Amino acid sequence: MATARIPDLEPQMHRLGLAAREAARAMAAAPRSAKDTALRAGAAALRARAEAILEANASDMAAARARGLSGAMLDRLELTPARVEAMAAGLEAIAELEDPVGTELARWRRPNGLDIARVRVPLGVIGIIYESRPNVTADAGALCVKAGNAAILRGGSESFHSSRAILDCLRAGIRDAGLPEAALQSLPTTDRAAVGIMLGMHEHIDVIVPRGGRSLIERVYAESRIPVLAHLDGNCHVYLHEAAETAMAVEIVRNAKMRRTGICGAAETLLCDRAVAERILPPVLEALIAAGCEIRGDEEVCRIEPRAVPATEEDWRTEYLDAILAVKLVEGIDAAIDHINAWGSHHTDSIVTADRAAAERFLAGVDSAIVMHNASTQFADGGEFGMGAEIGISTGRLHARGPVGVEQLTTFKYVVRGSGQIRPR
Repeated sequence: MATARIPDLEPQMHRLGLAAREAARAMAAAPRSAKDTALRAGAAALRARAEAILEANASDMAAARARGLSGAMLDRLELTPARVEAMAAGLEAIAELEDPVGTELARWRRPNGLDIARVRVPLGVIGIIYESRPNVTADAGALCVKAGNAAILRGGSESFHSSRAILDCLRAGIRDAGLPEAALQSLPTTDRAAVGIMLGMHEHIDVIVPRGGRSLIERVYAESRIPVLAHLDGNCHVYLHEAAETAMAVEIVRNAKMRRTGICGAAETLLCDRAVAERILPPVLEALIAAGCEIRGDEEVCRIEPRAVPATEEDWRTEYLDAILAVKLVEGIDAAIDHINAWGSHHTDSIVTADRAAAERFLAGVDSAIVMHNASTQFADGGEFGMGAEIGISTGRLHARGPVGVEQLTTFKYVVRGSGQIRPR
């Protein structure tokens, strides 16, 4: 792995930026047919080179185990034949999406005859910094291509070989389509100094998209001289309202927590109305414990379920990414909403209830990027939303919120058509 400091790193980084800016101009003008050809050819390359990708991933996995990475991190890092196929299918799904570039969002005519339109255009050059999951290389690269952008990718050091092998496939597809290979580039090193340089390249990069843990996001916010579109913690909640159906609650909570514990849409806190706790909590917690989940509960929860571990205040704000769930009783829907807004990360939160009015109150009152009714939080995913894929779930408020897909990787400009109008004095 290229871990040594590269002496001319800063000049190399700026050469990457210049090449990306030039490629972005070509990508912005590329027709849909060329972009879709690149994506389908990239998918074919992923399938053809699957064995080499898995070998590269095996090298990364061995190094990660030697470093003592957690089970959740190893799960994020590992590639299997099914996951490689899912990446290839994801590229093909993105190719099937409508091309957002050139879409007319609005159009109107002024009294003086000026015709004004608001039209989607690419963001330009996107810097993407992510950890662990090598499949992000495929998702992020494909979305940027479809949206007519260029991208500079910086995957985690633990996925260095896997990500490079995947990127080689995407670049092969771009080359086959006659588009500039510099549309997708990666940093030449795992040296953390490269990230610092990247965050200062405002003359080359238009937006930074970080995807990872809190320490990465905080570093990007602290150091970036470029606008940031952030994917923060997934401290997601499921709330069992007093009108929740027990069987549904069991299935949703078990899936939300245990389907895959290491993804950002995994539930980390379970709230339950005190009025129905004695009825609904025992079967829900039994299902979780049987599946291998540790329960950290408040005093009342520990009384209902003696196998629970007493929770601390820190548990209410923790993204475990593991088979651990914090559980708390609340006094009704307002208390649940208040708890989520105070302790959550504004990612994804779900209510389980048969009461539609209560559900609408929850959906309106919870200040999160994604709010759900009677559904598992693990549906918090761009692919599941029909967006083909996503770079991440934006928990901020500006530009994009929720899954960041093709449309979210565009901005707009105003196109004004006249017939000789001049503005009067």
